[in-house]
Amino acid sequence: MEGGNSPNLQLQQLPLATAAVSVQPHMDSFSYKENLIGALLAIFGHLVSSIALNLQKYSHIRLAGSKDPRAYFKTKTWWCGFLLLLLGELAVFSSYAFAPVSLIVPLGAVSVIASAIIGIIFIKEKWKPKEFLRRYVLSFLGCGLAVVGTYLLVTFGPNSHEKMTAENITRHLVSWPFLLYVLVEIIVFCLLLYFYKEKNANYIVVILLLVALLGSMTVVTVKAVAGMIVVSIQGTLQLDSPIFYIMLVCMIATAIYQATFLAQASQLYDSAQIASVGYILSTAAAISAGATFYLDFTGQDVLHICMFALGCLIAFLGVFLITRNRKKPVPFEPYISMDAMPGMQNMHDKGIAVQPDLKASFSYGALENNDNMPEIYTPATLPIVQEQHGPKGVSAPPYRVLEHSKKD
Repeated sequence: MEGGNSPNLQLQQLPLATAAVSVQPHMDSFSYKENLIGALLAIFGHLVSSIALNLQKYSHIRLAGSKDPRAYFKTKTWWCGFLLLLLGELAVFSSYAFAPVSLIVPLGAVSVIASAIIGIIFIKEKWKPKEFLRRYVLSFLGCGLAVVGTYLLVTFGPNSHEKMTAENITRHLVSWPFLLYVLVEIIVFCLLLYFYKEKNANYIVVILLLVALLGSMTVVTVKAVAGMIVVSIQGTLQLDSPIFYIMLVCMIATAIYQATFLAQASQLYDSAQIASVGYILSTAAAISAGATFYLDFTGQDVLHICMFALGCLIAFLGVFLITRNRKKPVPFEPYISMDAMPGMQNMHDKGIAVQPDLKASFSYGALENNDNMPEIYTPATLPIVQEQHGPKGVSAPPYRVLEHSKKD
């Protein structure tokens, strides 16, 4: 009986297996289509944001070089850049709803490429072709490498897709790999913050690591919020779930603190260094967070993972070469350091500027607000007196200090 029924069972199970095989390519093609939509949205958003920032910068430069008394926010150019910036950020935000985090984050190299090309096109200097190629060869090489890296990222990016429902996000949020990752990240963040605040470790790697750790949480929450909004638009309401508002609050909070640390880094270091080091650290941290929370690389073969890693390395090298070629501004400090004066207190930490005295008198310097300072900090002017020659063998002082009252 069992031997006679086995062929029938095999014949009945064959159509089901065939149907399963026929559905799988359709799902793969749809997921690749979503990857392409997300990548194109991210590339478009970064391009538009780069153009917008350069428009706003052009507005500031034009106002600074003219006698126009208007503020920058009253010009059409600045508002055009502001609207384009909103459009670009909205496109990048929407891209997280279609493609994995590990694919969208490295595409930030497009913004660096666009900024480099715009900077080369709008050069105001006179140059010869040989000088131009010699001066900007690193920029061209970096742009080429960044484009190749971006192509590899889009081609071999992770292909994991799931609906961003409240149930799925909650399941990922309480999974033990992500909880372990968050624990390690909190410990590293607290250690870096301690060295930065208490030990004055104002190194660019320390500050941008703080930014990268916060940014990894930002991209995780951005994908959750954007995905739940898209699922709600498609017909399944997710905005009434508490997890949506938890992710929204975390997204806003991490973005604000991330911008704060970036502002502090921009006051200490050049923007080119911040762009290159920040891109590398933020991308690495975001890919790690996406792979841990959303399991982006689950089911991917070794070849795709290796080619994706190669694309990241090539994009990192391209961004480094682009930012390496930028001119570094030479800072000018028209202030006298009080450390060079024996017995004088250092006032730079208290925000008191000490400027050089350009008068003919011999003076250590003049404070900005002498009226509000104690008498001990009032600069003492030492008039120079001609040396008087006395009898031989008797040495006279080369100068004498004239004692003046406070009224004099």
